[in-house]
This record gives sequence, C-alpha cells and structure tokens, in this order.
Amino acid sequence: MYKGIYITLSGAVLKQKNLDITAQNIANADISGYKKEQMSFKDYIIPVDNKAAKADDGRVMTELSRVSIDFTEGPIKGTGNPLDLAINGEGFFALDEGMYTRNGSFMISDEGYLTTKSGVKLLGESGPIEIQGSDIDISPSGEIIVDAIPVGKLKIVDFPDKEKLKKLNGGMFAAGEAGVTVNSSVSQGFLEQSNVNVIQEMVGMIASTREFESYQKMIHAFDEAASKAINEMGK
Repeated sequence: MYKGIYITLSGAVLKQKNLDITAQNIANADISGYKKEQMSFKDYIIPVDNKAAKADDGRVMTELSRVSIDFTEGPIKGTGNPLDLAINGEGFFALDEGMYTRNGSFMISDEGYLTTKSGVKLLGESGPIEIQGSDIDISPSGEIIVDAIPVGKLKIVDFPDKEKLKKLNGGMFAAGEAGVTVNSSVSQGFLEQSNVNVIQEMVGMIASTREFESYQKMIHAFDEAASKAINEMGK
C-alpha cells in the first residue's frame, strides 16, 4: 500500500512544480521578449526485488523529464519609440557580458551608450553602440544612423542548440559560446511581446490545481486504508 502512496505522491509533486512554472509564466507575461517555460514528464516502473518489473505490473511512478524553454516568436506591437526594436525571425540582440535578449526595449545611458533598461550595453558588430545625437534611425538591416551619420550595425546572432541557453531575469539569456550571426530584419518602433498566452496558462493552472487536489485525496485515502489495516491487525 505504501507504494501506492509513493506513486500518487510523485504525481502530486510534479503538479506542484507545474503550477510554479505556470505562475512564473503568467507573472512575466508583460515582459517584452519573454519566452515561456514548459515541463515534460516521463514514467518508469518501480523495480521489484532489484529486478525490472514487468510492463503490466502497474506500479508506475512519474518524474520530471525536463523543463524546456519555448522559443517561438511572440506578437509584434508598435510603440512609436525609436529605441524600441523587434527582431523579425530568428536571433537575439547581442549584449555585453556574454548575454543575449529578444527584449528590444532599449535606452541611452548617461555615458551615451545604447543599453537595456537594466543598464547592459547593446552590442554592434564593432562593440558597444555609442549615440551622440538626437535623430536616431535604424534600418531593417540593423544599420544605425544618428543625425544622418552611420555609427554602427546591430549584432544579431542565433544558436544552433538553444537548449544550451540559460535563462536570466528580464528576458535575457546567457550562453557559454558565441552565437552565429544571422540576417534577420529589425523593426524600429516595435516590440516583441512575450509568447505567453495568459488565458491558456490560466486554463492549464486550473486543470493542474484540480489534478493536484485529486492526488491529495488519493494520498489521504491510502493513509486511512493503511491506518485501518494496522488497527485491524492489532485486534
């Protein structure tokens, strides 16, 4: 009977983890360029006497297979801000300190560099991009022109294996290796929204909550049955 409790508990623990990830997605739904996370599961049969159990044994536990990042593009929204940029297609804006992002909400720092809202410098093909002027025009190819003078070109890169990217706060990622330059176009005055569908996530949260509650009831039922069996044996 204790195996039944362990099997049920394995499902309950994963549902709680799933709820945590869903809550995180919803909380970050308003962050430009945010990429939602999702869980996948795998089942395995409980060994019997240190030997693999038969497929029809029925004692199957569930465990986390992995938490992956969904890198599909989010919708593009116009803002009219010349420092807001959206990548059309694959790729990430290259940032200083080995970071990358799809969040194209940039600003000019006190030192005159294009940076993220958190102060990380945006990189061009020749390094950090310095802005000295007021009329900023960024072409679809990423060319940056300030007061009719070219000052650089955006560095947009992609990764053959995006699973190696480590998610950071603010829609940023860290990579252990340099990305490959891509020729995706850029839209000035637009931002890519997160790819989180809040309604879909809420529906999933409700379903996971109900399943978690069902697991709780099952654990309680197993516990009561075990207590009753022990009491009966004592008599």
